[in-house]
Amino acid sequence: MGITLLLADDNATVRKIYGETLAAEGYNVIEAEDGDQALDALEREPVDVLVTDLYMPGHTGFELVERGRKLHPELRTILMTGQGSPDAVVDAFRFHACAFLSKPFSLDELRGAVTTALEQKPACGIEVVSAKPNWIEILVPCDLKAVGPLQKLMCELDTKLPVETREAIGSAFREMLSNAIEHGGKCDPTQRVGVKYVRLKRAIMYSIKDPGEGFDIEEMKHAAITNPSDEPLRHMHVRSEKGIRPGGYGILLASQVIDELIYNERHNELIFVKYIDDQSEPHQPLQQHE
Repeated sequence: MGITLLLADDNATVRKIYGETLAAEGYNVIEAEDGDQALDALEREPVDVLVTDLYMPGHTGFELVERGRKLHPELRTILMTGQGSPDAVVDAFRFHACAFLSKPFSLDELRGAVTTALEQKPACGIEVVSAKPNWIEILVPCDLKAVGPLQKLMCELDTKLPVETREAIGSAFREMLSNAIEHGGKCDPTQRVGVKYVRLKRAIMYSIKDPGEGFDIEEMKHAAITNPSDEPLRHMHVRSEKGIRPGGYGILLASQVIDELIYNERHNELIFVKYIDDQSEPHQPLQQHE
């Protein structure tokens, strides 16, 4: 019978472009021009993925998500908006969206969001502990598939920052979360990694805590940070021998793009900080604290 997508947007041009793009991927696409039409479709059709604009006449995207999940417990959701704000992103967390797309976005991003939504469990398995614009706290299943979508969602919280700053924070977050899931959580989706995002006036702080027993950095031969100066790629061979995914640049990358990185004694929880005050001094290589 195939996969059915419900595309809800009050812009006819947007519906046409997005609808044709998704239909070309082989999906059965139902289009709705407002919230009322979308709700009618949800009530009469078996929908797998709801792709909806946030703000439309009739019902908002969040109202559709709430009603849709009651009608279809397995419903995956993708939220779109041209009026992005931290509050909207926080609501996306609260409503367990599988993806959040800020217009304008590329058609490849749309295709990727649908693919990701279909790969994830409904609600993406993320538990929201706190959802405030300056304090987001979530529990993430130890599944590497959750990393990419979560990174994109977190990056939407600080769209006013320079692109290079957002990319630096996002790259560090992705690598450190991947490490926590892979090494601390052993890629066991029944385990959770605790993630906190705290937005201060002149800094952004992330805390990542995994369920593992921690590590001794000197024994991490699979990490680039331990490579001898005359063997800059040694960790890649170690990872290949152990059957570990390509990568291992997490701590080394973080040391280049963020300002502070602090581990607890067990090394199963870290905090990293990026200062964003325009008057702050240029970034210097960080010092690792135990």
